[in-house]
Amino acid sequence: MAVSLLANEVSDLCIGKPAVRSLPLSAAVGELAAALRRVARSGAAGCVAVTGPARAVVGRAGLADVLCFLCTEPEALARPAAALAKPVSAILPKDGAGEVRRVDPRSSILEALDAILSGAQVLAVPLRAGGRKKQLGGGGAAAGDFCWLTQEDLVRYFLNSIGLFYHVAARSVSSLGLVRTDFLSVRPGESALSAVPLIRRAVATETAVAAVTEDGHLVGEISPALLAACDETAAAAIATLSVADLMAYADYFGSPPEHILRAVKAGLKDKGLDAMLDLIEDESLSSFSSLSASSSSDEETGRAQLRRPSGSFGRRSAEEPVVCSPASSLVAVMVQALAHRVSYVWVLDEDDDCRLAGIVTFADVLRVFREQLQ
Repeated sequence: MAVSLLANEVSDLCIGKPAVRSLPLSAAVGELAAALRRVARSGAAGCVAVTGPARAVVGRAGLADVLCFLCTEPEALARPAAALAKPVSAILPKDGAGEVRRVDPRSSILEALDAILSGAQVLAVPLRAGGRKKQLGGGGAAAGDFCWLTQEDLVRYFLNSIGLFYHVAARSVSSLGLVRTDFLSVRPGESALSAVPLIRRAVATETAVAAVTEDGHLVGEISPALLAACDETAAAAIATLSVADLMAYADYFGSPPEHILRAVKAGLKDKGLDAMLDLIEDESLSSFSSLSASSSSDEETGRAQLRRPSGSFGRRSAEEPVVCSPASSLVAVMVQALAHRVSYVWVLDEDDDCRLAGIVTFADVLRVFREQLQ
């Protein structure tokens, strides 16, 4: 089994993938925000690669990274224009979280899997230019171009060979020990600003922050994909709203109901953040961002539900978190997550009034397959 499954190279998983567009470390945070905003207008959400000398990939950044930076950088909320003029290098994590690792296209699937499981959030795979049999990127790849290889790509690869893992595929996620209870969570009524450290961890772990009531019910989530539907002005919402109102704000793609917008403006006035107030009232944002940058799109939001959590704070049902039960099979959870383009699934315990019991992540799913390849 292992021989036939692992005979493929990393390049086989990258056929047809587009080249990732990038920004240098010296580019301004505002340029990054503008690039991400342009991608969002096309209906996708994504991250931009950050490159150093000789186009070496040193990281990647999305809208959630920009928002966390604006909400934690000293004086950023008071002087957003100055913060957005800082180099992109300022928003990259200093602790190695969310590591991007370069791998050779001829590397084995096992090598790629081990790289992901040893801490790499995403792999940068150089695209082969020329007329080789395994032409990547649909043709037209130039020297120095690369694409992303993600947890989702590897999970999809194993799902396509799920018949080889029939002895674990039908087992429940609970019996496999995949239901983690150390998930990130906040109360809906808490300040959204207090959740920023958790949002940073969610970005690094490819998960989300659960909004959970005191009696343990899941009512929503704050995910990098949800925040990607906004723009940099959502920092004002994070600085002034509760978790519940921030979810509603993000659900309406930066055009929230009037009462939420009034709450944001009032909060900014109370805190003396006049410059941020001017920023959210400037629809063009031309003073703060350049439209010269572009980005890749390798993530999209999607939602499904086992049973709609109660008390959804006005969120659209299409934006509910993806959930399963402890008895859900491994293959069912894989299919569900891949269908909705998420790398995690929340677990609700039907025997306990559908309270939140934990989370299943792609990283842990991949560990199951790695164990089977021993």
